[in-house]
Amino acid sequence: MLSWMVWTTPVAVFFACIVVMLVAMTAWEVRSPAVLRKGFLPIATTRGDRLFIGLMCAAWINLAWVGLGESMTHWFSLAEEPSIWISFGLSMLVLLLVMRKG
Repeated sequence: MLSWMVWTTPVAVFFACIVVMLVAMTAWEVRSPAVLRKGFLPIATTRGDRLFIGLMCAAWINLAWVGLGESMTHWFSLAEEPSIWISFGLSMLVLLLVMRKG
């Protein structure tokens, strides 16, 4: 059924983190409803809005990393493509930044 996708450890961890975040955000929203606030984003957002924007940013960072991996090997004269764990960490930092300051 899921044979079309390459389920590597980083991919599984990435999706597991998304599931954990969605469950935690749902529980947080039930316990304490969100209010609109203005951060560095150009619109007033709730926690859920910032989570969605942060997840979209994380997805684009990971897609760009995978797409540019072969090119980065040539640009930086690397022996092999850079680890996907780097993009995972970078995308989680961007997500955290959007959630806290967005």
